[in-house]
Amino acid sequence: MNSFMQVDDLDRRLLRLTQSDPTASVPALAKDARMSVAVARRKLDRLEAAGVLKGRQAVIDWAALGYAVEVSLRITIDKAQPQGFDQFLAAARDIPEVIEIQTFLGRVDLRLSVLARDMAHYQELYRDRILTLPHIADIEALMHVASVKSDEGLPI
Repeated sequence: MNSFMQVDDLDRRLLRLTQSDPTASVPALAKDARMSVAVARRKLDRLEAAGVLKGRQAVIDWAALGYAVEVSLRITIDKAQPQGFDQFLAAARDIPEVIEIQTFLGRVDLRLSVLARDMAHYQELYRDRILTLPHIADIEALMHVASVKSDEGLPI
């Protein structure tokens, strides 16, 4: 049995429109999708209830707020500690400058995305907050240079 939600052409049209303009109102989406506001609202509610549409969010330009340095840290956890992974995650979540944590299967266990105002701020974060995280076996820092593609939208 297929566990994916079945979507029709109108659902896809609404998803495309929402992807292209997350701030659009339901009446505007309904007009652009050529359907009534009531139908658009029901379809959007159904897509949200099924977890297809997770909501609308603001996209913040961190550089405009003074965060000029972005670093991706690839971390391997010491597997000798039974609770090491969970303890590391709990401590990493408490660092406000860590804006994303991803877990992986393979040689690298986790990736942290870290934002800093400048290199001095990053060095302080790295020395005082990152290196003090528990159960790190290995860490590799990758300095962000440029975003070539950053798009969460898929062709619908």
